[in-house]
Amino acid sequence: MSAVPRSGKQGSGKQAGRLRRMLDRLSEISASQEDLESEELREDTETTGCTRIGDCHDRQIVTVTGTLRTVTLRPRAGVPALEAELFDGSAALDVVWLGRRSIVGIEPGRKLIASGRISMSHGRRVLFNPKYELRPLGRE
Repeated sequence: MSAVPRSGKQGSGKQAGRLRRMLDRLSEISASQEDLESEELREDTETTGCTRIGDCHDRQIVTVTGTLRTVTLRPRAGVPALEAELFDGSAALDVVWLGRRSIVGIEPGRKLIASGRISMSHGRRVLFNPKYELRPLGRE
């Protein structure tokens, strides 16, 4: 009885192909989920009557809404500054509260409406010390 040795590469090639297809499907699901979330944020901007962040220009006074993606403490010129990235589905902007280390309710995932004058810093839109309103948690 003679056995033909089987190469381990052949079986692992099939497994790698399955893994690749599964990862591709997961990335498609993730991308479509992000697209859905962005679309919901864009619709929310329209229903609240706010300006789309993507349409904001330097020195323009605006009211924008969106979801906070990140919140960090980053000193500016030796002064504490709480920075948050606000995303509305069209673009993002940095919201900066100078002289603050934290603000109750300002956390990633929270929705808010912010008003103020847009400025440009290192090619990014920034709102310094805006008036803001926290939106209710959960589904509205």
